[in-house]
Amino acid sequence: MVKLFLKIQAELTNVTDLEPNSSPEKPYEFTFKIQCTKCRLIHEKLIQINQYEKHQIGDSRGDASFIFKCKDCKSEHSANVLPTNKKFTMEDYEKRVFVPILEIDARGLDFLEFEPTGDFKCTGIESGTKFDEVDLSDEWYDVDEKTNDEVSITEIKWSIDRQ
Repeated sequence: MVKLFLKIQAELTNVTDLEPNSSPEKPYEFTFKIQCTKCRLIHEKLIQINQYEKHQIGDSRGDASFIFKCKDCKSEHSANVLPTNKKFTMEDYEKRVFVPILEIDARGLDFLEFEPTGDFKCTGIESGTKFDEVDLSDEWYDVDEKTNDEVSITEIKWSIDRQ
């Protein structure tokens, strides 16, 4: 098993506490490009995985967030995802650090790229205004109605790192 972390770094303007907008009723679907570590085939389709879904692993008593059978080598692989419960804050931006927002326990899979395809959420730094539909597929801009300040998330960088 390989432990990986999905990390984010971004430039925040007048917002803090950036994280995926996820709940059991509406889970955030993390979207990745994956590769089989046995035969090195890169799966042609992006996969989606969330922290709430569980699937039975074949010939095993365990379960996983995601199960994948490689069409090339026919090996079955799995991965579990766990939120780190960390938020990307204004302090993290000021320190220019990457913050892990998801832990991935992968068996037989390598996670190559992350595509932000769902909503994130953050909070207005002065007003406490909640922004629940933040699209990070590109830079994000809005206005905090309580303060009339522009809010934004720009210079977004993603990283998938081994522990």
